[in-house]
Amino acid sequence: MTDQTRRPIRRALLSVYDKTGLAELGRALAARGVVLVSTGGSAKTLREAGLAVLDVADVTGFPEMMDGRVKTLHPKVHGGLLAIRDDAAHAEAMRAHGIEGIDLLVSNLYPFEATVAASDDFDAIVEQIDIGGPAMIRAASKNHAYVSVATDPADYDRVLAEHDAGGVTGATRRMLAAKAFARTAAYDAAISAWFERWRAGAGEAEGAPARVAFSGSLRQALRYGENPHQQAAFYVTDARPGVATARQVQGKELSYNNINDTDAAYELVAEFDAATPAVAIIKHANPCGVATGATLKDAYEKAYLCDTVSAFGGIVALNSALDAETAEAIAAIFTEVIIAPGASEEAMAIIAAKKNLRLLLTDALPDPAAPGMAFKSVAGGFLMQSRDAKRIAAADLKIVTKRQPTPRELADMLFAFTVAKHVKSNAIVYAKDGATAGIGAGQMNRRESSRIGAWKAEDARAAAGWPEAKTIGSAAASDAFFPFADGLLECVKAGATAVIQPGGSMRDAEVIAAADEAGIAMAFTGVRHFRH
Repeated sequence: MTDQTRRPIRRALLSVYDKTGLAELGRALAARGVVLVSTGGSAKTLREAGLAVLDVADVTGFPEMMDGRVKTLHPKVHGGLLAIRDDAAHAEAMRAHGIEGIDLLVSNLYPFEATVAASDDFDAIVEQIDIGGPAMIRAASKNHAYVSVATDPADYDRVLAEHDAGGVTGATRRMLAAKAFARTAAYDAAISAWFERWRAGAGEAEGAPARVAFSGSLRQALRYGENPHQQAAFYVTDARPGVATARQVQGKELSYNNINDTDAAYELVAEFDAATPAVAIIKHANPCGVATGATLKDAYEKAYLCDTVSAFGGIVALNSALDAETAEAIAAIFTEVIIAPGASEEAMAIIAAKKNLRLLLTDALPDPAAPGMAFKSVAGGFLMQSRDAKRIAAADLKIVTKRQPTPRELADMLFAFTVAKHVKSNAIVYAKDGATAGIGAGQMNRRESSRIGAWKAEDARAAAGWPEAKTIGSAAASDAFFPFADGLLECVKAGATAVIQPGGSMRDAEVIAAADEAGIAMAFTGVRHFRH
């Protein structure tokens, strides 16, 4: 049965690492006649605020020991948290052993996650694994029928207000307990994940772990998901630069689809050296134009011309700070989101005129080669894999045709293969002079992707009035091998003079022969980049 009883606070145990608001809370509780019990640094902070505090050591009869590892792990603490106040046997046990009830636990945990982010010192990280804190939080949360537990300073005022109204309500105690269990679960998940990463790095991992846990912190409650009838929220799991950690400078609230597309855009543009301006324009998680240029504006214009129709209402990602000239070019058409490492004051003033245009600044680019894990949900479970951090350089290529690629073709091959890594499979990308010329994405067979990329290039040619499509003389990249020569021949038909693909088909010899007959250059990478 749902407990609607209000529970006043007579005795509170305050033991926190993050002391934000602690002194103010202590004063407020003391002013209401609440007995304050505390430990270590928390007790010191409260005493410095002029408050009378009872040390946990005086409650338990045992001193804090082992460098603070043992201080609250005692029946007089846990009995006070776990006792069912209305149970005669529990009440008798409390009287017999001198245990006093604790009505409010205020506790937060050692900064394990922050320590992992800042250090690789194994022993230092292990010391930040909190034991007493989670044990008390779980005890108080289990006994939420009688005990309030505050793990977040943002909840202090609500607890005080309800105490003043006659006691903390059952609804609030349950909310606080749910929040507390989520915090300890996230904490344990972070510890487990760190141990697994460390073991993998030390060569101790023995295949996939039998159980895996991960967690996220709420960044934003979303109006809806992919469609208006779906509920959604956005959670942050780590500090990787990108949409999850960006500052939104202006614009309306991001949607579920905005966030998904912006992530795809920024991960793609980060593939290019920040010393060379690069721009990626994304629509529905697929690139519709990618380019490098002499300037950021030059790169944007080249990317935009690849598919001016799809760029409308798209996401624009930049690998360097947004400047005024580029801001003016982007703002000339309807754009949903701009994400960049930074922006000049002049650029931000230009974007400010478009009140709905979201501008996100990240202060850094993600490292495309950094290790990490990626997750995807399926009915009843989820798939987990390492992030596709593989990158291909000229030295990795095996030229399998009679004709060698020219230096320009080689550069365009590598550019196209980099973009293809971020295009939904089956993927074919045509590139010329450091810009995409046509992109075929998400088809059930590779031949159709080859054709779609060529059709898009022809549409762009017609719209711009060029004498020929930019696929003429281009390099074409395939995210996986050509199972038959037909897909390759569609690339040749579109005007590609060089092709880059993983290789590895049973019919590689047939595909190579077709390339030789067409007089094009072809390279194998030995690496596949499927993206579903």
